[in-house]
Amino acid sequence: MNPVVTPRVDRGYYDREYFESHGEHLLDPGSRFQRYRVRKVLDIHQPGPGDRVLDLGCGWGTFCFALAPCVREVVGVDFSQRSIELCRRRLSLSEFENVAFVCADAGDTKLAKDTFDVVIAADLVEHLYPEQTDQVVREAFRLLKPGGRFSVWTPHRGHILEILKNHDLLLKRDPSHVDYKSMDRLQRILTGHGFRIDRSYYVESHLPVFRHVERILLGLVPLLRRRIAVLAIKP
Repeated sequence: MNPVVTPRVDRGYYDREYFESHGEHLLDPGSRFQRYRVRKVLDIHQPGPGDRVLDLGCGWGTFCFALAPCVREVVGVDFSQRSIELCRRRLSLSEFENVAFVCADAGDTKLAKDTFDVVIAADLVEHLYPEQTDQVVREAFRLLKPGGRFSVWTPHRGHILEILKNHDLLLKRDPSHVDYKSMDRLQRILTGHGFRIDRSYYVESHLPVFRHVERILLGLVPLLRRRIAVLAIKP
C-alpha cells in the first residue's frame, strides 16, 4: 500500500481558498475573537508611539489597523496577493497614512535590515513548514533594531479543541496548520537564531465561561492551554 501524500499548502492555496473559506469572525475587527486576539497579542508587548512595527503574515490586516492610531508606522507583509488586496482595499477606506502593505515572503521580505522596533507573528508559525519557520525567524532578527521585540502568538496543539480538530471530531481540521510548534520547540528556534527569550506563557481561549476555567487551570492541565505567547528580544 502506497503512503498517503498530503499536498503541500502553498501560496496558491491562500490566494485561491484560504481567505474565502474562513469565517466572518476573522473579517470583522469588532468580533469577540478578533478583539481577544488583539488584546492578548498586545499583552505580550505593547508598541509605543515612536515605534515602527512589522506584522508578518498580516492576513486581513487586523493588527495593522489596531496599531495604526498608537504607533509611528506599521507595515503588514503577506505572501498572498489576495491578502494584500483585501488589506489595501480596507486601507483605502480609512484615514490612516502610517500603514503600508507589502506582498512578500515573510522569510525574505527585501525590507531594510535593523529598521523595526517590533515584529509581530500572530497566528503565523503554525502555517509554516519547519524550513520556512527558520527563514522567518532569521528574517525577523535581521529586520529588528538591536533591542527590538519579536512577539509570537500561536495555537497550542495540546489544547482539547485542537485535538478534536486534528482528529476531525466535531470540529473541522484546518489544512493550513501544517506544523504546530510546542512552547519548548518555539523557544529553541528563537534562541537558535540569536534571540533572547524575555517571557513565555500559555493563554486561555476567548470562549465564554470556558475561558475562566482555562485561566485557573491552564498551569496544571495541558488540555486547557489554548495559546502559546512568547516575547523574544534581539540583543
